[in-house]
Amino acid sequence: MTESRFPLLPSARRISRRKKSSGRRRASGRTRNSWRRWLLRVVLVFLLVSVLPVLLLRWIPPPTSAVMLARTLVEGRTQDYQWVPLERIAPDAALAVVAAEDQKFPDHRGFDFDAIRDAAESHARGGRLRGASTLTQQVARNLFLWQGRSYLRKGLEAWMTVLLETAWPKRRILEVYLNIAEMGERTFGVQAASRRYFGRPAADINAGQAALLAAVLPNPHRFRIDHPSDYVLERRDRILQQMSLLGNGYLRGILPGSEK
Repeated sequence: MTESRFPLLPSARRISRRKKSSGRRRASGRTRNSWRRWLLRVVLVFLLVSVLPVLLLRWIPPPTSAVMLARTLVEGRTQDYQWVPLERIAPDAALAVVAAEDQKFPDHRGFDFDAIRDAAESHARGGRLRGASTLTQQVARNLFLWQGRSYLRKGLEAWMTVLLETAWPKRRILEVYLNIAEMGERTFGVQAASRRYFGRPAADINAGQAALLAAVLPNPHRFRIDHPSDYVLERRDRILQQMSLLGNGYLRGILPGSEK
């Protein structure tokens, strides 16, 4: 058979154009739906990967942390990590880290915006960039994430901080912080640090020893508990002063046996 030489009638041309246009719209719609399904899967996976560990670790002691794993991979050596419940940690240890690192811990919801603003203003005036992380942010970073200053890591840290403050009570956040904070070479948590440096469990350290542990937290690789510099000793004394000003009742309702 040979093709018809007669041109399509105007009505036939319109029908043909409509069919082509309809086909393009259907193809475009399928592409958009495919992207939506893909994006939905990504969001669901991200929520599952981020939310599930937070919910599980609300009740289960963390077997390790991201920082410990990184240290093990880099150094090829086991890290000293000894989990103990908050009931077996001296109250002075909890008060010391709050006095040193995050005095608004009982009241904020994960972020100290005043400290963030002050740090930003100081940096804008030419000062060094200093941290303004709360205990919750430090738990989010050290437990789940890598170290660094990238915007991606900071964004994930903010998200994990919100999750922790939503799913965990303050008591759990403080308990995990005291157990995973790096306090010396291959030494994580107050139990491991107390036994290594003071020869006693975390339940038995005094206020001065607790303040010394807290004094090295900004940089436990530079500052030493076993051979403290004059700066570390001065920082310990300032922490002791702040502990005295805050008072033993400052963490009432957070520490075991201190319910309001």
